[in-house]
Amino acid sequence: MVIACGALAREVLAICHANQLDHIELTCLPAQLHNTPEKIPGAVRAAVIENRPHYDDILVAYADCGTGRLLDKVLEETGARRIDGAHCYAFFTGLKTFDALEETQLGTFYLTDFLARHFQTMVIEPLGLHRAPELRDMYFSHYTRVLYLAQTDNPALEIAAQKAADRLGLPLEIRRTGYGLLGEFLAPKAPTRNQARL
Repeated sequence: MVIACGALAREVLAICHANQLDHIELTCLPAQLHNTPEKIPGAVRAAVIENRPHYDDILVAYADCGTGRLLDKVLEETGARRIDGAHCYAFFTGLKTFDALEETQLGTFYLTDFLARHFQTMVIEPLGLHRAPELRDMYFSHYTRVLYLAQTDNPALEIAAQKAADRLGLPLEIRRTGYGLLGEFLAPKAPTRNQARL
């Protein structure tokens, strides 16, 4: 079983399809949990407990995601394991590469395929910018660029990323990462399903 952030559903399914990992089953938690990261550990704990009787191995496709290591405590308690990294930007680029990106240019706003696709509902609306666009400069005055970490080669998402950057008044850069460490996390240590369901 893979318990994933909803923002990674397409990526997990694509990796499973490409690698014929048909023994993996996926359940997703709402991507909107990222707006309240303190709720992520509890939601993951509930999902692990619900699924633990039915699976030999449970992988959690979340990074720390702003939980302040509280997610790691849940994983220690439940025996599930997660991908390395502070957030998906780090595991898409690779941890060392992400650290180098951060050192090279502070003030980067990151986009993934998911965020490019859902920029309005995941960024604009939660920040209230659709009602008060003047808040943009307050929120983003210290940002210097939008960096789109592209998992796929999709011209429509590049256009969406450009629109997002324009909305924030920032220049856009694109870096093609593919699925980064997510593919490695799923493939070599893939969970096996316990055929004897309880």
